[in-house]
Amino acid sequence: MKKYNVAILGATGAVGQEFLRLIEEREFPFAELKLLASKRSAGKVISFMGKDYTVEEATNDSFENVQIALFAGGAASKTFAPAAVKAGAVVIDNSSAFRMDPEVPLVVPEVNPQAIARHKGIIANPNCSTIIMMMALKPLYDVAKIKRIVVSTYQAVSGGGKEAMAELEQQVDDIVAGREPQAHILPGAKFPKHYQIAFNLIPQIDVFYDNLYTKEEMKMVNETRKILEDDSLRITATTVRVPVYRSHAESVNVEFEDEVSVEAARKAIDAFPGAVVKDNPAEQVYPMPLFTSGKNDVEVGRIRKDESIEHGLNFWVCGDQIRKGAALNALQIAEYMIAHDMF
Repeated sequence: MKKYNVAILGATGAVGQEFLRLIEEREFPFAELKLLASKRSAGKVISFMGKDYTVEEATNDSFENVQIALFAGGAASKTFAPAAVKAGAVVIDNSSAFRMDPEVPLVVPEVNPQAIARHKGIIANPNCSTIIMMMALKPLYDVAKIKRIVVSTYQAVSGGGKEAMAELEQQVDDIVAGREPQAHILPGAKFPKHYQIAFNLIPQIDVFYDNLYTKEEMKMVNETRKILEDDSLRITATTVRVPVYRSHAESVNVEFEDEVSVEAARKAIDAFPGAVVKDNPAEQVYPMPLFTSGKNDVEVGRIRKDESIEHGLNFWVCGDQIRKGAALNALQIAEYMIAHDMF
């Protein structure tokens, strides 16, 4: 099998580390591997598959002889993606920088792989919550036309970075020990106010827009329409941070133009690659973040009729946002391109 020179930008972060785990697990065909990060992380040594790699500071010259550039996300994407493309690499980017650019495909490989062929050097990964919802939504979209989607998310603190995870752990320790918990990170380190996440929920992820929705909520609206290439979809979202370490959960309500039975929905979702139905109320079987963390598949359950409207279904979906919601989705795009000789 042909092998490719791969660069990972943001190699020391959570998504970058997940890239490495998945490259080994999936036996991704790399020849040379370049690990890139900020100046602060440059010089760190990462042992991977029996070899030590020194993390290099990312510069515009870092992408020479690189075919595949996996960007873990963040502000660095806007800075370095053009340089990587100019050097001849295909950039698969986890940041929000290019998602709504009409020249950049926004791809979930199981959902809209045909969009990959339209790339001009950059392919965008959707928001983690959008990806997780799409894995359950697309098989239903193929069964009957969707009129309206109402989604509420329950997003793990790992979506806020390793600092948010550490703060949750510290707050729990402080509360158990009878100390006053301190909050410095959530809903965002750069925000003027911070709230305790331990034993709490925070109904804000990212900044508020003038329409009173957050940026995270509008990402789900706009990205879903772009992925499905359907601007007629009516979508509303509420995104909430919850005191869970890893794996997002979502409550989704869908209104169809025609009748879709619970059994038809279960059958369609379970047949969809990367989605698994876990739905047996009699035995208390349903998806939970605890059991989807570290897994590639998205799990769907609590599928039931919405008895308040004529053609509606409710369901509950859980997925690991660092895996399928980020690193795995990006790697699958690269795997699709390799399988279809697109490099």
